[in-house]
Amino acid sequence: MKKYIGTILTVIITLTLSVLGFVLGGFHLSQLQLDTLLILAIVCGISMAYCFIAGEITGNNSQMDKLWSILPIVYAWIIVGKTGLNPRLIVMAILITIWGIRLTLNFAKKGAYSIKFWEGEEDYRWIVLRENPQLKKKWKWALFDLLFISIYQNLLVLAITLPMLAVMESPVAFNVFDGLVAALLLGFILLETIADRQQMSFQTTKYALLNQGKSLLDLPSPYHLGFNTQGLWGRSRHPNYFSEQSIWVVLYLFCISAGVTQYGVFNWTLIGSMFLILLFLGSSAFSETISLSKYPGYQDYINNVSKYVPLGKYNYSE
Repeated sequence: MKKYIGTILTVIITLTLSVLGFVLGGFHLSQLQLDTLLILAIVCGISMAYCFIAGEITGNNSQMDKLWSILPIVYAWIIVGKTGLNPRLIVMAILITIWGIRLTLNFAKKGAYSIKFWEGEEDYRWIVLRENPQLKKKWKWALFDLLFISIYQNLLVLAITLPMLAVMESPVAFNVFDGLVAALLLGFILLETIADRQQMSFQTTKYALLNQGKSLLDLPSPYHLGFNTQGLWGRSRHPNYFSEQSIWVVLYLFCISAGVTQYGVFNWTLIGSMFLILLFLGSSAFSETISLSKYPGYQDYINNVSKYVPLGKYNYSE
């Protein structure tokens, strides 16, 4: 029970903040915001339909994975286009674009994209999940694809960009706090970039050694473990996830800077970043279940390394 306390507390806190954000922050939109939200909703609906239809026809359920880093850029510049040259919104859109381009290129290196957009490498987690006895029947998987992959994840991607919608008509000028928030957000993008590069370097070297005919246990340290314990990965089991969640929480801070919060903190758009945290709780737990089944030393890694926040360095036992 002790090992689940952190997860339980995270769920309670994020759900509580989501409710408070929506109830105390209020849901009051101007006509401009409503018009803009309608356009965003249409794009989101088209994406939902595409992800489900393409995923079911091709059997490749990474359609939403490929759009995850693209849609926020589209949403951001739609909002900017509806507002004009608003400095705060332009800065937010540029930061989202930097995040999106970097993540798209990183995903492309894994072979996820193809000239035929619906093709490409599928995320390994969908392959494993399809073998789950509870989802093996075709209709059950199709329902999961529709509700979770196509609808829920599309709604979530839209939700995490909605702080931009909230600040559209703020009378508060771009200020020092905006600059600090922008710098912090850029810092988390850099942190995520470093984490992804370290992981890519480790996995590339590991598979190059394995392709030479060596078994995992015959590989030199630290590759014999099978999982990365170097750099940021020696201080956090998911430094990339930590950065990703932090990016969208920090984006919400622009609402505070713009003065569109109630009680100094709450705006209804807080719900997006909070539900993203919940998504990553599930995603990281599933990924770790797979790693535990593949690598004998992974339990020791779990026992000694922080899940998200980079803390003390891991010293594994030979």
